[in-house]
Amino acid sequence: MTLNILFLTITIKKRVMNLEEIQKEEFIEKLCDELRDRRFSMHRPL
Repeated sequence: MTLNILFLTITIKKRVMNLEEIQKEEFIEKLCDELRDRRFSMHRPL
């Protein structure tokens, strides 16, 4: 009987973001908030 074991190593390190990446993330978050608000206003019962 053969037992195959897979060893997996996960390395997590903090990513340093530059100004452009920060602005992009903020823009995406703003768009998501606007879409969420729009969906809520469309589905809100009268």
